[in-house]
Amino acid sequence: MPLRTAARWLRCWEPRSAPRLRLVCFPHAGGAASFYGSWGGLAPADVEVHAVQYPGREDRIGEAVPTGMEELVRGVTEEVHALSDRSLVLFGHSMGAIAAYETARALSAVHGVRPRRLVVSGRHVPGEAAGGDVHRRDDAGLVAEVRRVGGAGAEVLAATPELWPVFLPAIRGDYRIEETYRHRPGTPLDIGVTAIVGAEDAEATPDEADRWCEYTSGPFTRHVVQGDHFFPARHAEQVLGLVLGGLESAEEIR
Repeated sequence: MPLRTAARWLRCWEPRSAPRLRLVCFPHAGGAASFYGSWGGLAPADVEVHAVQYPGREDRIGEAVPTGMEELVRGVTEEVHALSDRSLVLFGHSMGAIAAYETARALSAVHGVRPRRLVVSGRHVPGEAAGGDVHRRDDAGLVAEVRRVGGAGAEVLAATPELWPVFLPAIRGDYRIEETYRHRPGTPLDIGVTAIVGAEDAEATPDEADRWCEYTSGPFTRHVVQGDHFFPARHAEQVLGLVLGGLESAEEIR
């Protein structure tokens, strides 16, 4: 099916005529909506998948990256709210986990909308600031960090410095969002939260993922999937199954 592009922040490759549930997916730092391009085809026929397109990449490459998490969340929340005539599940990977979490908070505080579930992937809890200075490094230093974390295109980017002026502004901007984010304490969410981590992920361990239970008064579940930090790309079908409720193999924390 054609890509739905009427929305500014959301992309949907497989629209459903009467979905029972909508899944909204938030990419990692430096990522784009296309990271979830296959998920619509993998999802059940009554689940509609939307992917967040941050400014500064792909079809938004001419737009400035938000200066911070608050600006990003403010922009995306209104469009996610427009989808709330159906049940909502929010999924975010790495930096996207924090964006999804803060969007869930904003939906509740501003619109009185409670997502059915929040699924966070490959990220430690919001109260532990990432910090760091990656966004202040020169281009070579920024690319070195991208290579360290890995993921599709990291080696290609490192080998083609002529592409750096095109792609690095968005990557740098996302790292600024990630490294300057500070959690604002408040009432925990009252929805189900699932945390997923990769067994070989150096960025978030299972023990760190368990602490997401502190951020909701609802049920909490944690899963470990084989793979490194970018396990959602390598195990998309398995991860999507967990996101949508394939919980039989999960370790129940609460």
